[in-house]
Amino acid sequence: MVDYHAANNQIPSGPPTYMEQENDWDRDLLLDPAWEKQQRKTFTAWCNSHLRKAGTQIDNIEEDFRDGLKLMLLLEVISGERLPKPERGKMRVHKINNVNKALDFIASKGVKLVSIGAEEIVDGNAKMTLGMIWTIILRFAIQDISVEETSAKEGLLLWCQRKTDGLAFNALIHRHRPELIDYDKLRKDDAVTNLNNAFEVAEKYLDIPKMLDAEDIVGTLRPDEKAIMTYVSCFYHAFSGGSEGETAAKSVSATILAKLASDLLEWIRRTIPWLENRKPEKTMAEMQQKLEDFRDYRRVHKPPKVQEKCQLDINFNTLQTKLRLSNRPAFMPSEGRMVSDINGAWHTLEGAEKGYEEWLLSEMRRLERLDHLAMKFRQKAAIHECWTEGQEAMLTQKDYETASLSEVKALLRKHEAFESDLAAHQDRVEQIAAIAQELNELDYYDSPSVNTRCQKICEQWDILGSLTQKRRESLERTEKQLESIDELYLEYAKRAAPFNNWMEGAMEDLQDMFIVHNIEEIQGLMTAHDQFKSTLPEANKEREAIQAIQAEVQKIADYNGIRLSGTNPYTTITPESIDEKWEKVAMQLVPLRDQALQEELTKQQSNDTLRSKFANQANIVGPWIQNKMEEIGRISIEMNGTLEDQLTNLKDYEQSIIDYKPNIDDLESNHTLIQEALIFDNKYTDYTMEHLRVGWEQLLTTIARTINEIENQILTRDAKGISQEQLHEYRASFNHFDKVRGALMAEEFKACLISLGYDVENDKQGDAEFARIMSIVDPNNSAFYLFLLSSFKLKRNVDNYLYLALSYCDYFH
Repeated sequence: MVDYHAANNQIPSGPPTYMEQENDWDRDLLLDPAWEKQQRKTFTAWCNSHLRKAGTQIDNIEEDFRDGLKLMLLLEVISGERLPKPERGKMRVHKINNVNKALDFIASKGVKLVSIGAEEIVDGNAKMTLGMIWTIILRFAIQDISVEETSAKEGLLLWCQRKTDGLAFNALIHRHRPELIDYDKLRKDDAVTNLNNAFEVAEKYLDIPKMLDAEDIVGTLRPDEKAIMTYVSCFYHAFSGGSEGETAAKSVSATILAKLASDLLEWIRRTIPWLENRKPEKTMAEMQQKLEDFRDYRRVHKPPKVQEKCQLDINFNTLQTKLRLSNRPAFMPSEGRMVSDINGAWHTLEGAEKGYEEWLLSEMRRLERLDHLAMKFRQKAAIHECWTEGQEAMLTQKDYETASLSEVKALLRKHEAFESDLAAHQDRVEQIAAIAQELNELDYYDSPSVNTRCQKICEQWDILGSLTQKRRESLERTEKQLESIDELYLEYAKRAAPFNNWMEGAMEDLQDMFIVHNIEEIQGLMTAHDQFKSTLPEANKEREAIQAIQAEVQKIADYNGIRLSGTNPYTTITPESIDEKWEKVAMQLVPLRDQALQEELTKQQSNDTLRSKFANQANIVGPWIQNKMEEIGRISIEMNGTLEDQLTNLKDYEQSIIDYKPNIDDLESNHTLIQEALIFDNKYTDYTMEHLRVGWEQLLTTIARTINEIENQILTRDAKGISQEQLHEYRASFNHFDKVRGALMAEEFKACLISLGYDVENDKQGDAEFARIMSIVDPNNSAFYLFLLSSFKLKRNVDNYLYLALSYCDYFH
C-alpha cells in the first residue's frame, strides 16, 4: 500500500480477534523465518513442560510427533483423560491411525481443525505441526482463562502484539512474589536485561519454563504473537490459585489497558494529519491512488482500531467493576489517556475521515466527467466506423439469385448473424449520440467535430437498417424445405467418413502378413489385437448411430413427400457399404486373425522348445570338444615310453573320442529340426552346429594325425635303422624352422638340413647338393616343400615325408 501518511509513519495494523487467530493459521503462519524459530522454541518448551510429568520430552517438534505416540500422551497429560489405546507398529498406517486418534480427541473438545490432517503430521510438515500445537494451546491453555470473562483472552491477544520493555513481566511477578524482584532497580531503557531477569526468575522460582529469549522480542520488529501469547498464558496459570490468580489477571489487565490506550492515541495522532491533507492531484491516476489508499485505510487499518477501542471500553469497565467488588482503589489512567480523551480523539478522527472522503469523491467526479466522456466517444465511434465499413456493398449484392439451395441456406444464416450483429450495435449508436449530447451540455472544447462525426454515424445507421430488411425478404423467398434433410446429410457425412476410414484401416491391418521370430514378438501382436477387439463394441455403437441418421433422412422425406436424389451430396459412402465392411471386419477378419495368431504362438512355443533342447546339448558338447583338444595338445608334448606304447595309448584315446559320436549325431538331428523350422537364432547358446562340426572334425583329425605321426616314426625307424633319439632330433629341427605349422619353405628347409649336418651351404657345391635333394623331395616345384595348407589328409603324412626325405638324403650323404 502507498504510504498515506506522506512524511508520517505508516499506520500499524490492528490485532485480529481470538477466533480470527484460531482460523487464520494458514494465512499468516511462517511468513517470517524469525516467527517460525520463535514458535518452535516456545511450543517445544510448552509441550515439554507437560510431557515431563509423564517422564519424557521432545527434541524436534515436527519429528517427535510423527508416530502419534507422544502427541497422544501430551493430550492425556493436559486433559487428564484417557485416549484410545495407540498402535505400536512402525508402519505409516499405524502412525496415521495414532495421529488421527489425537486429532479426533481435539475435535471432540469443540476445536475446529483447519487444513490439518494426519498425513501432514506423519510426513513431518512443520507448518501443519506448529498449527496443530497452537490449536492445542488455544484450547487447553488459553481458552480456559476465565478471569473477566472473554476480556482476559482478548487482552492477552492484544498484549502479545506489542513490543514490550520487559517491565510488565517483572511487575507481574513482583505483584505476587515481591521478594523475587527488586522492581525499583530495573531500567526502562534496558529491555534485554529486564526480560532476561523476568524469564530467569519465572523459570527458577515459578516453574515456568523459559520459552523465549529476550532477543526474540526486542530484536524483532514484530514478535510472533502466538509464541508470546503461549508464554504469557503460563503466568496466568502460575498465579491461577484463588485470589492470587485473580490479582494477577487484574494486574496484567491494567498494564494492558495503559499500553493499548497509549498505542491507540498515538495511531490517531499520526492518522489525522493524513486525512486533513486536501492537496488536489493533476491526473485521474493520482486521484485514483489516493482513493485506493483511503479504501485500504477503511478496510485494513481502521477496523482493528475500532475493535481495540471497543475492547478498551469493555476492559476498562470490567476492571473497574472487579476492583470495586474487591474493595480496591479504582484504576486511574495517566493524564491524556482517559476514556474521555480517547473518545474525543476518535471523534476528531472520524470528522477528518468524513471530510476527506467527500473531498475525494468530489475531485474524482470533476476529473472523470470530461476526460472519460471524450475518450469513450472516440473509442465507440472508431469501433462502429470500422464495423460499418463495406456493409452497404454487402447488403446490395444479388448473389442469392444464382445460388443453389444449400448456398441460399448458407446466405440466410449469414444474414441472420449479420442482423444479430446489427441489433447488438444499436446500443453503441445510442451511446455515441448520448455521449455527444452530454459533451455538448458540458461545453466540451471540441464539440463541433464531435457533432459532425455523430451526425454521419446516425445517417449511415438508418441506411443500413433499410437495406438489411430488403435483403432478408429476398433471401426468404428462395429458401426451400430441404434444410432439415441437408443438415442430416451433412451430419451423416461427418460421421461416416472417419468411421469408414477406420474400417478400411482395420481391414488392411487384419489382413496384413506378420513375421515373428520369437514368443515375445507374437505375444506383442496378440496384445495389440486384443486391444483392437476391445474397441469393437464402441465402434458398433457408432455404426448404429450413423445408420440412424440415414433412417431419419428417409423418415423426414416420406413424411413431407420429398423425392430424394438417391445420393448424399456430401459423401459417396452408402449405408450398405458400411454394413458390408463391418460384417467383414467383425465376423470374418477378426476370427481369422485370432486363429492365425494362435497358430503362430503354438509354432513359436515349439521353436523355443527346439532352441532350448539344442542349446542344452550344445552347451555340453562344445566345452567337451574344447577340453579334448587341449588334452591332445598336452598328450603330444608329454608322451613317454616307447613308440609302440605311445601308439597304443593314443588309439585308446581315439576310441574314447569316437565313442562320443552318438552325442554329435543327436545334436545333428536337433539341428536338422531347427533348420526345417527356419530358426536362425538361439538366445540360449553361443554355439552353432557349423562351429561344433569344425571342432569335431578338427578333434578327429588331430588325434589321427598324432597317431599317424607315431606310426611314421615307427616305419622310418624300422626301414632306415634310425634310432628313436634321431627321430626326436629330426622332429625338433623341423618344429624349430616350421613357421606355418606343418610346412617348410625352401629357405626354411635348407636351414633345417644344415642344422642336421648336411653340406648345403651357399656355395656352388652346396647349391648343387641342395638342388639334387629338392628334385627328390619336391619334384613338382610346389610353393612349399613338404606342402600342406588346408588339407588334413596331406598334413597327416607330412612328418613321414620329412623323415623319408631326411633318411633319403642321409643315405646319399
